[in-house]
Amino acid sequence: MRILLVEDDRRVAAALSSALTRRGYEVEHAATVAAALCAAPCDLVLLDLTLPDGDGTDLCRELRRRSSHLGIIAVTARGEERDRVLGLRLGADDYVVKPFSMVELQARIEAVLRRATNAAPERHLIEAGSVHIDVPARTVTVDGRAVTLTRKEFDVLLSLARQPGVAVPRDRILLDAWGTTWADRHTVEVHVGSLRGKLGDARLVETVRGVGYRLRDA
Repeated sequence: MRILLVEDDRRVAAALSSALTRRGYEVEHAATVAAALCAAPCDLVLLDLTLPDGDGTDLCRELRRRSSHLGIIAVTARGEERDRVLGLRLGADDYVVKPFSMVELQARIEAVLRRATNAAPERHLIEAGSVHIDVPARTVTVDGRAVTLTRKEFDVLLSLARQPGVAVPRDRILLDAWGTTWADRHTVEVHVGSLRGKLGDARLVETVRGVGYRLRDA
């Protein structure tokens, strides 16, 4: 999961980037409005509202205009009620006032990412090589053969199938299938092992060392 951290205080940015990276996120830092607008696509933005080249509220409005599904959390020292209300009205999904704990920020990140995932339009049918998934029916076939999966096995497969051929981090799988990144990562390994057995070809779900797993797309 990619997070864009928009923060002009480099010491704060360094500490936050380090803490988020340890939790499995890929972090890009932007110290200005201009840099944020040129940043690569991401899943969530942590946005300071006080920036050297513009107001973060204007940036929030522009980011929301570009994407209705992007997660945005205002992380700022502005704690007045009017600032909170303005930030939320301009498109922020949540508002965190400095100082805060990483435990609180982690919980808020997970909540916003869950809402963003649920709000994104889901394809009804997904095909990745020989694997065919009927999402509403929650059924899976491999080369025309029906495969019976548990609820969590299906959720793990769906997390991978949304981006076939792309390495999906373990934390993303945890968030999609269990609704949190605090669960034991060994849980993902166990379910992937079971999933490989039921799909009938262990090579369909590839391990990407240091990252997570990838559903083969050919």
